[in-house]
Amino acid sequence: MTQLVMGKSEVYQNALPELNPSYRLLLGPGPCNVDPRILRIASAPQLGHIDPEFFAIMEETAYLLRQVFQTKNEMTLCVSGSGFSGAEAVLSNLLEEGDTLIAGSLGFFSGQIVEISERAGAKVVNLATELGQPLAPETLAQAFKEHPEAKVFATAIAETSTGLWQPLEELERITHAHGALFVVDAVCGLGGVPMDVDAMKIDACYAGSQKSLGALPGLAPITLNDRAVKVIENRKKPVQTYYLNLHKLHRYWNGDHTYHHTACSNLVYTMREALRISLEEGLEARWKRHQLNGEALRAGVKALGLSILTQPGYELPVLTAITLPEGVDELAIRNGLLNEYQIEIGGGFGALKGRLIRIGLMGYNSCRKNVDTVLSALEHVLPRSGLQPAAGAALAAADAIYKAKT
Repeated sequence: MTQLVMGKSEVYQNALPELNPSYRLLLGPGPCNVDPRILRIASAPQLGHIDPEFFAIMEETAYLLRQVFQTKNEMTLCVSGSGFSGAEAVLSNLLEEGDTLIAGSLGFFSGQIVEISERAGAKVVNLATELGQPLAPETLAQAFKEHPEAKVFATAIAETSTGLWQPLEELERITHAHGALFVVDAVCGLGGVPMDVDAMKIDACYAGSQKSLGALPGLAPITLNDRAVKVIENRKKPVQTYYLNLHKLHRYWNGDHTYHHTACSNLVYTMREALRISLEEGLEARWKRHQLNGEALRAGVKALGLSILTQPGYELPVLTAITLPEGVDELAIRNGLLNEYQIEIGGGFGALKGRLIRIGLMGYNSCRKNVDTVLSALEHVLPRSGLQPAAGAALAAADAIYKAKT
């Protein structure tokens, strides 16, 4: 075997063994464990990206996406990439040099709307909320009063970094009253919280495959209504990106399937199956399942002596952000769960780094078994960080929710 000249050449000069990755219970902010049916279809025979059979699968996937987004939008497809690729696609297509965008920055992830829009040449009015707090409608109304030229207002329905569920109704009303486009980040939320794109009058929405939708990472579903599509059609200059050009992507997915890029057929299979599973369960039933398990988890967390970061009444059912007392080692908690229980949870970003743990219950992972499992593991791990939860209190609190709500 040819000896490598860079890196760990001495280690790699002999043939490496077959991979056998460790099992993890993925209860962080995503990705999440997926239904075994997803893994089975991921290993199906690969199709080429210009195979007529694959085109039919893409069309079926777009059809299912419309049902999950609850929209009739023709421009509904998947961008190859993570949720941020969906954000870049939507924002870079809608925005031109000199446009004004108002951003509802609720935390780290919706906060990236600012950077993406600035890179697209837009002037950004950043409405940053206190972490864990929703954006108040009057704040947006004032921003539009000061910036009547604003072309877009963009925010998230589900802020993954703080566990916030942002109400959208009044924000939409204010946005459209000023003639601007209403853009929503649903990366964490789609498939886990109520989403009706048409009824909510959302002009453009993007999501992620690996969270509440329950598919594998690597695709970003998007949908744009006719109003948003016309904005793209009326651009003064062509979209600055080839790969994320939505008209070209739409033609590839929903038109005559003219070549655009080499899409991964196996990832599209998993998206199709995840959407089919969601609709098989029923969207209302799926939302209620996430709501119940999120509520039970929060009750158990409080019984452990911990508090929820998010303002009461605005907690996400799919992601719980838990504030740690001063001096408690966040990394020790996460490492204890990972090393001893094979459970992955998330930590905090930015100002919340070291002060927060985040537990996700999304898609296939949102179930009573996982609620009980992570609460039991936390009860054993927390004492090493100086916390002494009452034995059995967390499971009893979660159990009380299940008894009351089922």
